[in-house]
Amino acid sequence: MSGHLSNLLLGLGSGAVIAALAVGVVVTHRASNVINFAHGALGTYLALVYYEFRATGDVVQPLLIPFVPGRFHLLDRPTVASAFIIVMLLAALVGALCYLLIFRPLRLAPPLARIVASLGLMTYLIGVMALRFSTLSSATLNIDGPLPTDIVEIAGVRNIADRYWLTVIVVLASLGVWALYRFSNFGLSTRASAESETGAVLVGISADRIGVVNWMLATMLAGAAMILAAPITRIEPTTTPLLIVAALGAALLGQFRSIGVSAAAGFGIGMLQSELLHAQSEWDWLPAIGLQQGVPFILVVLALMLRGDRRIRRGDLTPNITLPTAPEPRHAMRITIVVVVACGAAVFLLGSQWRLGIMLSAIAAVITLSVIVLTGFVGQISLATFALAGTAAFGMVRVQDELGLGFPLAPLLGVLVAVMLGTIAGLPAIRIRGLTLAIASLAAAVAVEELVFKWRWFTGGLGGSPVEPAQIAGLDFNIQAVGTGYPRAWFGVLTLIVLAGSMWLVVSLRRSATGRQWLAVRANERAAEAIGISAVQVKLSANAVAAFLAGVGGTLLAYQQQFVSAASFGALDSLVVVAIAYLSGIATPIAALVAGALTEGGLLTVTLDQFNDEASSYQFALNGLFLIVVAVKFPSGITGARPLGSGRTGRIFRKNMAVST
Repeated sequence: MSGHLSNLLLGLGSGAVIAALAVGVVVTHRASNVINFAHGALGTYLALVYYEFRATGDVVQPLLIPFVPGRFHLLDRPTVASAFIIVMLLAALVGALCYLLIFRPLRLAPPLARIVASLGLMTYLIGVMALRFSTLSSATLNIDGPLPTDIVEIAGVRNIADRYWLTVIVVLASLGVWALYRFSNFGLSTRASAESETGAVLVGISADRIGVVNWMLATMLAGAAMILAAPITRIEPTTTPLLIVAALGAALLGQFRSIGVSAAAGFGIGMLQSELLHAQSEWDWLPAIGLQQGVPFILVVLALMLRGDRRIRRGDLTPNITLPTAPEPRHAMRITIVVVVACGAAVFLLGSQWRLGIMLSAIAAVITLSVIVLTGFVGQISLATFALAGTAAFGMVRVQDELGLGFPLAPLLGVLVAVMLGTIAGLPAIRIRGLTLAIASLAAAVAVEELVFKWRWFTGGLGGSPVEPAQIAGLDFNIQAVGTGYPRAWFGVLTLIVLAGSMWLVVSLRRSATGRQWLAVRANERAAEAIGISAVQVKLSANAVAAFLAGVGGTLLAYQQQFVSAASFGALDSLVVVAIAYLSGIATPIAALVAGALTEGGLLTVTLDQFNDEASSYQFALNGLFLIVVAVKFPSGITGARPLGSGRTGRIFRKNMAVST
């Protein structure tokens, strides 16, 4: 018993971080009906600013404005108190700007637009941190946390004092936030605004003031939590923001309403992770994979499935107009053929950098088609695309090693593994929907990344596995070549042929009876069932097709990289591909070509490099900025750019919003 108690106490530190972020997620959701995927990135940025300011006296600002310096000197000898106060003021300012510039204009927008805006903000902040803190590493960052670091013994368990201090602070902060919403006029106004913004305005409540204050509070909570937790949690610009996955799971268990349940769930996830980590060291029969990261998220998915139901609600009877229109793809194949032929000629005529850009764009376009099928055509917001792509890639490598099969049988069998996993992953969609499904799929992606991609037998462990080149009947599609011959043009031809075939498949399905059933379920699931369409069959078939396309893209990516590891298919990649698909026009197949060009390392990157060697380093941040702008101004994406509220759909949307409020 003492051993279990020790493990639970050791997990208090990470649990406190998750709990604090979960409380902030609930606050922003109450204020603006936004599930803020960027909450962890906001906290990470503010923590980096704090420790940079403590070391140099420089404040690092987050805006990418030409001719405006990224940092400015404020104090020569900042103290803990002065640094904390200044960063909290910056946090309040950043939170207010996020609400006023991004999420206030989106208060009447579809849920997917708000998700993409938060993903865009997350992408932008990660890009800014990579630029502003480019020389940062865990070794160079001097983390001298403000909490005591003495060794304290409680119940026979020796632990660093900052874990207990952080736990007490998070518990008190959660109680304070709960009391604020429960007993104050501000909390009453927030609840009223969340229930009905129109009704709140009619009784004299300023929804904008409520939103600004809540976003300021939530951002300050995120910054303070990450500053205090920096000695406990490794602060990295690209990985620490993904703590939001655990926080979203905790907030989801609290139904994005309960401060207490969300905080308790956060502590529970952290302590369960600690217990599992200890179990791995004690029990040899447990595999050396990321159980402490994967199992809690499996529990979150199971809890959501058990909580979900299929009762008809009032909202189920109204048409679904929360996604862009999916028009008939009349010219998609003609455009695709022109693009494929032009790029096919380019891989033989242009230089190495352009060839690689074309290949990466073609692969990204195939993976984007998976998102278009599942989200654009069926309305299921899935954030696990790269988990399926990685499964196919690792499955292909395992088939090559165990059975000695090569191209094309090995990739086909790898894709089959992804299809089976994708079909299983589609089961939660039978009982849960919408934003809940998006978070559940992200949790599932993390579970796959930790439990499957770190399984040594299947993937080679953290070290990864080499990929045999694609060769068949005397045709060599190997990408490897000497000097400027890399990458070989014939591999580019292979990627373009696969892209054309994938586009034909999606366009054909969209025009078929299957595609019409997909759109019927997307528009109104209950109405579709009433006319004899099986929503379960439609969802599972769409998940299978989407998994097939993601798997095809994953195997191509494996051939391109020639070596695959767990880092090749991270959860962040799944977030980015959904965001870029939305930016391009998520309900139209031809948008996949645009998304491929916009992908990092693709044609846009190569084009930017022609003007300036450092220009492409800004692409990740600029993609995030473009996502925010498109989500606010053009909810249908680039290929269907039409401002929110224009046309018949906009009029219907406003009418339904008026009725519902």
